[in-house]
Amino acid sequence: MISGLEEIELATILLVVVAGFAAGWVDAVVGGGGLLQLPALLLVPGITPVQALATNKMGSIFGTTASSITYYRRAHPDLKTALPMAGVALAGSFGGAIVATLLPAAVFKPIIVAALIAVAVFTALRPTAGTLTKLRYTGVRHFGTAAGIGLVIGFYDGLIGPGTGSFLIIAMVAMLGYNFLAASAKAKIVNLATNFGALVFFLPSGAVLWGLGLILGAANMAGGYVGARMAVSKGSTFIRVVFLVVVAALIVKLGYDVVQENFLGQ
Repeated sequence: MISGLEEIELATILLVVVAGFAAGWVDAVVGGGGLLQLPALLLVPGITPVQALATNKMGSIFGTTASSITYYRRAHPDLKTALPMAGVALAGSFGGAIVATLLPAAVFKPIIVAALIAVAVFTALRPTAGTLTKLRYTGVRHFGTAAGIGLVIGFYDGLIGPGTGSFLIIAMVAMLGYNFLAASAKAKIVNLATNFGALVFFLPSGAVLWGLGLILGAANMAGGYVGARMAVSKGSTFIRVVFLVVVAALIVKLGYDVVQENFLGQ
């Protein structure tokens, strides 16, 4: 299977398109669109997990590009912070993809679930967090902290992936002092770099299904454009609500994976 479209029923292609649009919208607002997009790809007959992961990254690049441009035009994110973060995150993502070939994701999933629960509790108990931008640091300390966030979460995206945008947003809110809208705008630029870093790793293996990836990318781009416009127009309160919903879904999904892998033997 080269294009990913060989002998696929129209209903399956439509499902992938709908999932791609929805994933692009979710990714543009708070991240976590992979919860919708990756399972839809795994329903394609004959696709392997590696092909699904690689094609998912290809589709996501279209969406994060569209949302990044939309945020840049409408929210004017601070590129002096976002671009260095993106560069470091790209390197981290590539490194995480390498480690993913050596260590199973199951080793890290319980830690990720615990981190997501902490994120949800922090966000729920501090309703004023992320409503206004009040930077915690300036100068070298600000950029050093931003680079550290980019490196760690970029590595995570290459290693496991789900919820990368959500982790980026809450880290910039809690550690740097941005509001949710400003954090989401920067997260898209950084997430674009992490997607690219992981895709660079997958491309030489021939795992990307180009035909399916282009269709998925078009749907993801449309969803990313709509989601970014909606996030900018509705502001930080709207993003915070969607953020909590997506983080809760991530906790359920990854928690279920942990139970299956460690207690059900699947």
